[in-house]
Amino acid sequence: MTSFFKWFQNNSGKVLFIGVASFAILLTYVLYNVPVVGFENKLLYLLKRYGYVILFVWSILEGEIGLVMGGLLCHSGDMNLFLAIFVAGIGAFVGDQIYFYIGRYNKSYINKKFAHHSRKFALATLMLRKYGMGIIFLQRYMYGMRTILPISIGLTRYSAKKFGIINLISAWCWAALTIVPVWYFGKQIIALFHMVLAHWYYAVPVVLIILGIVYRAYRKYLNNKMQNLNV
Repeated sequence: MTSFFKWFQNNSGKVLFIGVASFAILLTYVLYNVPVVGFENKLLYLLKRYGYVILFVWSILEGEIGLVMGGLLCHSGDMNLFLAIFVAGIGAFVGDQIYFYIGRYNKSYINKKFAHHSRKFALATLMLRKYGMGIIFLQRYMYGMRTILPISIGLTRYSAKKFGIINLISAWCWAALTIVPVWYFGKQIIALFHMVLAHWYYAVPVVLIILGIVYRAYRKYLNNKMQNLNV
């Protein structure tokens, strides 16, 4: 058993990749064999039938899109609001714990696979020193750093127990801050979604422009932060 855990620790990055790939293949297979016609109907069928499972796994891998879907299902009555927040929070917690332990036990793997992110790892380390536990809360909203931060914290001597406790609380807060507003404004969001589908030729360029502006602004912010911290 000890040898197994040692092997798992040394290969957790590869295990994570295999797990993600297996889930993607399984989801594609199940989606293809759903007994309804049309992609949207198939997806809706799966969400209603396996909503909590999908929300849990999605929260491990990504985040906000799954939370929005969970909030809309809570609005329609297909999911319980408090249970959805609980499940999404646990999923997000598990995801960051995986990244944390990849950093803690796979330093050689990190140095090899993330060599081109060395500046981000240096920035994450400096931010941890400067902001302490607060950065564990903030990292969920820092796109481009969400994977880097828990891995970089794992690379340090930061207490695994302390990280786990703060990570769990922040995960539930993050889930609630997204799911609750979507649940409350579900009717308006669904109406907006239908309007976007009806006029997608206007909506797509506008969304792409907004995303481009936000992305450039955030990249500029990160670059300035790195320069200010002499990374």
